[in-house]
Amino acid sequence: MADTPGLFVECRASKTAVPTWYLRLKNENGTNCYRKLGTIDDLTLVQAKKRAAQIKAEHLLMQKEEEVIKQNPGQMTLDKFFHEHYMPHAKQHKRSFNRDESLYRVHIAPVFKDLPLQSISRREVQKFHNDLREKKGLSPASADHGVRLMCQFLNLALKWEFVEKNVLRSIELFKVDNQVENYLDEEQLGRLLHVLKTDHNRPICHILMFLLSTGARLNEALAATWDNVNEETRTWKVDAKRSKSKKPRFIPLNDSAMWVLGELERKSEYLFPSPVTYKPYTAITWQWYRIRELAGVNLRIHDLRHTFASFLVSNGRSLFEVQQILGHSDPKVTMWYAHLSSKALQEAANAGSMIV
Repeated sequence: MADTPGLFVECRASKTAVPTWYLRLKNENGTNCYRKLGTIDDLTLVQAKKRAAQIKAEHLLMQKEEEVIKQNPGQMTLDKFFHEHYMPHAKQHKRSFNRDESLYRVHIAPVFKDLPLQSISRREVQKFHNDLREKKGLSPASADHGVRLMCQFLNLALKWEFVEKNVLRSIELFKVDNQVENYLDEEQLGRLLHVLKTDHNRPICHILMFLLSTGARLNEALAATWDNVNEETRTWKVDAKRSKSKKPRFIPLNDSAMWVLGELERKSEYLFPSPVTYKPYTAITWQWYRIRELAGVNLRIHDLRHTFASFLVSNGRSLFEVQQILGHSDPKVTMWYAHLSSKALQEAANAGSMIV
């Protein structure tokens, strides 16, 4: 249309097709792109022209912003950086990218999304950190997660040369130790094993006994396949895509793990398939709540992993051995069990006491 260049109506050769308004624009590469405005039933000619004018103005503004960003990448808003640069990177390198998206959307975006990267200040982020704790009632650890994520943003922005420095480097955090140490003692373990050996839901019980026997993470066990089990060498391979460290590892299978495998029916490629779909379970939380109530224990599923590690250390295995079996990429994580090792050493020393 002469007074609104680029505006046109598309009419398709179909009895059910409704003529539709479109607007032709030029993208940053100089090629045509098209925006659908609505059908002629939705928009009159006057309304279509008005909508086209709005879209053209927005498109021109976006082009100007892109030009500014090309000349000075630090002018890119945090929201643009997050969606166009950070998230594509995180999806390839982080298993927890969904948590990052949620944390950004709920807490960070309302405060910082329209701010250029180079305008993010240490003072404002420190205030945001305190507000998460005092005004939103987040725990110290959760508030720290928000600031750590922003530090990751600027670290990558610095790496990709969008900013000249990370103003949040070494920013002060609450650093409250909120790690929960829950282990089964021998009495609790006995009660739990009794339930696991007698409960009617055998598939779930087999999963839980396998976790207790290997110290594996739940997602690793749920996705385990027979192809990755070598019964001759008594090892189970966890593929890199399932491993938290993104590296494959081999878990030795002890007698109790081999017993669990012997109880399984091989009706699927997976060790622990759902009896309905023969595919891996997506969650077993509610069944675990029922089973732990029957056993009279109040633990998370992940605490079965801690229990396995605690028995290793308490029986004299080195922290290095525990690190290798659990698949900790950082030995600092395994040091969490160091106090158990100290207890074992103290008992060994007491066994040699000759004075009292």
